[in-house]
Amino acid sequence: MICAFTMGACSDDHEALTRTTEPTAVVSTSHTVSTLESAPDPVAGRPFDVYVPFAYDGIAALPLVILLHGFGVTGAMQDDFLRLRRLAESRRYLMVSPDGTRNPDGAPFWNATDACCGFGATVDDSAYLAAVIQQVQSDYVVDAQKVFVVGFSNGGFMAYRMACDHADLIAGIVSISAATFLDTARCTPTSPVNVVEVHGTNDETITYEGGTFEGTAHPGAEQTVAAWAAYNGCAISPETTLAALDLDRTLIGNETSVTRYQNCPAGGAVELWTIAGGEHVPEPSSSFSEQVIDYLLAHPKP
Repeated sequence: MICAFTMGACSDDHEALTRTTEPTAVVSTSHTVSTLESAPDPVAGRPFDVYVPFAYDGIAALPLVILLHGFGVTGAMQDDFLRLRRLAESRRYLMVSPDGTRNPDGAPFWNATDACCGFGATVDDSAYLAAVIQQVQSDYVVDAQKVFVVGFSNGGFMAYRMACDHADLIAGIVSISAATFLDTARCTPTSPVNVVEVHGTNDETITYEGGTFEGTAHPGAEQTVAAWAAYNGCAISPETTLAALDLDRTLIGNETSVTRYQNCPAGGAVELWTIAGGEHVPEPSSSFSEQVIDYLLAHPKP
């Protein structure tokens, strides 16, 4: 795993992060990288880097992608695994992969939802990430209709928190191996948000059917997307397309089915990508990141 919820058992997760799935071109380090050194709270003291593609000219507005790491790893490590930054050139977007704060054991985490994973922390990561987005929008020409969040595990829970708290800022999220709030009343999005949950049926950490982790209950994948279909005002019954995607390179063929809700409003599409046989940490196929990013870029705010 990627140190996602595995307290004190990070060595295997770090190994998973450093594995490569397919050879890729090296992204030049000569790109402009902006590090925020000081800013008003809640960003002060928590610097972050903005990855800027060569295509950025300061005139044409570009999308912004925020990548949220899993428990126990950094944003850079998460991107080494999911490889979203390497697409910034061809897909033309700005990217930030910030770090959460550290727990007493030194593990980075996000204080996300009632289902995961603050363990008593009081840090307001929702306000922090909203401030990150607003700071990038101040420093760069950002397409406000195309601000997206991708999160894995603990970061996926945090992605749902951002969609709940800041629907005015967020056009869409892709959550991998996570879930939304257990108490659906605690999520009150002010407008529709495009939502995709990517989840393996053999996930033993955040189980597909729903369960508990460290004594805290979490909803299942189907329950999660049903909740978001209700928030967005979609039709009650989804439509399922079988064997639509190849997301896990270790599984044969197009192992991932897509459950898509119908009659969703503009900017409020809801889908569940079910990886049949997939585990908590998928082995990304050569097209995994492309399919995630291309979906988001095709689903802006109206």
